Amino acid sequence: MSEITVILPEGEAKKFGGEASVADALAELLSNKQRKQTVAVGVGDTLVDLSTRLDSLGQEKIELRPVLISSAEGLDILRHSTAHLMAKAVLDLYGPNVKVAIGPAIEEGFYYDFERETPFTPEDFETIEAGMQETVKGGIPFARKVVSKAEAIALFEEKGELYKVELLKEIEEDTVSLYQLGDFVDLCRGPHVPNSSWLQVFKLIKVAGAYWRGDEHNQMLQRLYGTAFDHKKRLKKYLNDLEEAKKRDHRKLGKELGLFTISDQVGPGLILWQPKGALLRRLIEDYWKEEHYRHDYELLYTPHIARLDLWKTSGHLDFYSENMYSSMAIDEVQYQLKPMNCPFHIAIYKSQLRSYREFPLRWCELGTVYRYERTGVLHGLLRVRGFTQDDAHIFCRPDQLEEEIFNILDLNLNILATFGFDQYDIYLSTRPDKYVGSEEHWQKATDALEQALEKRGLAYQVDPGEGVFYGPKIDIKIKDVLGRSWQCSTIQVDFNLPERFEVSYIGEDGGEHQPIMIHRALMGSLERFIGVLIENYAGAFPIWLAPVQARIMNITDAQAGYCEDVYQELRRSGIRIEKDLRNEKLNYKIREAQLAKVPYMLVIGDREAESGTVTVRERSGKNLPPMSVKDFAAKIKEECTAALG
Repeated sequence: MSEITVILPEGEAKKFGGEASVADALAELLSNKQRKQTVAVGVGDTLVDLSTRLDSLGQEKIELRPVLISSAEGLDILRHSTAHLMAKAVLDLYGPNVKVAIGPAIEEGFYYDFERETPFTPEDFETIEAGMQETVKGGIPFARKVVSKAEAIALFEEKGELYKVELLKEIEEDTVSLYQLGDFVDLCRGPHVPNSSWLQVFKLIKVAGAYWRGDEHNQMLQRLYGTAFDHKKRLKKYLNDLEEAKKRDHRKLGKELGLFTISDQVGPGLILWQPKGALLRRLIEDYWKEEHYRHDYELLYTPHIARLDLWKTSGHLDFYSENMYSSMAIDEVQYQLKPMNCPFHIAIYKSQLRSYREFPLRWCELGTVYRYERTGVLHGLLRVRGFTQDDAHIFCRPDQLEEEIFNILDLNLNILATFGFDQYDIYLSTRPDKYVGSEEHWQKATDALEQALEKRGLAYQVDPGEGVFYGPKIDIKIKDVLGRSWQCSTIQVDFNLPERFEVSYIGEDGGEHQPIMIHRALMGSLERFIGVLIENYAGAFPIWLAPVQARIMNITDAQAGYCEDVYQELRRSGIRIEKDLRNEKLNYKIREAQLAKVPYMLVIGDREAESGTVTVRERSGKNLPPMSVKDFAAKIKEECTAALG
């Protein structure tokens, strides 16, 4: 092509020679300030390097979309490039004793996997970072080269990089792209920053083990994690948030506050709730049950096991078996620990003939399920093998479907707000590659969810292929005080399980019809949700959720009797109270209560004992005027009522 017309989304068209690069075009189409912030460009749905020749794009008229380094796409490119930078530094420092695997950008940074006999340690990080800085100073270009697949295999075989060779042999294309940074060559689609001088702000974070390609039968590699930003202030904020997240780690706080424990003797991923954790859980469960009762749900209880045939009918054995435990023989019949509650609710539905007049049927259950998770991914309360789902299933007629989805969304967002979560991202997850049911049913279910979101005015993103095997779903990811996202709520419309189980009702016309089944969980699993709550509140729960709302402490032994009377009165009033009558200094007791995140401390000396009052101290350190025991109990109850609306 002798001339190519280039245009930006907002700007005039300009002609360039085909041998010109994207960077040449931007130099004339963008201001100097914009050009310095542009790290790559989008051409349709494809991102390309600034060094790309215009004639290689195969179009006579090209619209270039500048990708700013501060954008999500730009940050992804920056971090991917920094992964290459780190790999180069590791090879420069540790030479032929290291083999490289893969190094992608991830949500909060990047990682690179290495095979190395000697373990990396945090002490190595400064050395590697210094090596990275040397390359940054050199302003070395990221050079892209397209070669034949055979040529790339020969190159990496010569280098002894067998992980790259394995990846190459699975690529179907005849040609592949390589990127070179100095003497480091990597198999990569790109794009990358123009040169290493763009990579000024980075930090190595941690090292962890990772099986090659996530398969525990493969070689264990060392995964170096890092992060990178376009500005030092953003890196500083991220590192501060990281430190804050460590302080809020629910595993650390769960132990310190006596909420839960995990025992190797019992088994990994199985939670043992201690008294305070059990009380916290009971408070959540009681609130959940009361809210569902107010919204016309009925409570169910179902067993923990069922005949294996139930899971064949539901499709779980065909589509979900890798997440299920092995079956067990009872009286020569195979039974299975349940991974889901839905087939049990269907069995209850089928226990009698149903009429259209009964609908909608709203059934809920705090049902404990069991799912296999690899040991390496288990993580405190957030990733476990046995957990309780706040499950519900609604059976309804087609004409009721939209209203039921509205009701679920309203209840869902209201419950999340009560726990302090009013920021969230919503995703509409569509049909996966492996699914059951007809395309017609899938389309109807997807349309129903999409229309409900749009009519409620809720912003959402489509998450292609992430639905469950029996239906599409809405996923709600809540954000905590640090801006981290957590998957909790899900709403699924299902035409397929009713069909597989031959579920029906008698319609107004006297004939049999198939109901629609809606699956939904608002908190997801109680274990995961409580883990998120611990981290969100840093263990300092609001008064209505606090396992201990107040702690009584005496100044001397002389007030022990009055303290006991106060304790009993508050306990009878329904206040969650404990006492510290140890022969210790008052400041020590106050400090202990603050570390335990107790909302209120009731200090009792001779004056309080004589006047029949308590002196109230908040966990923030603020002292309130003395008040009667009755007034303090009323204060707690008013605060709880206000929090719950």
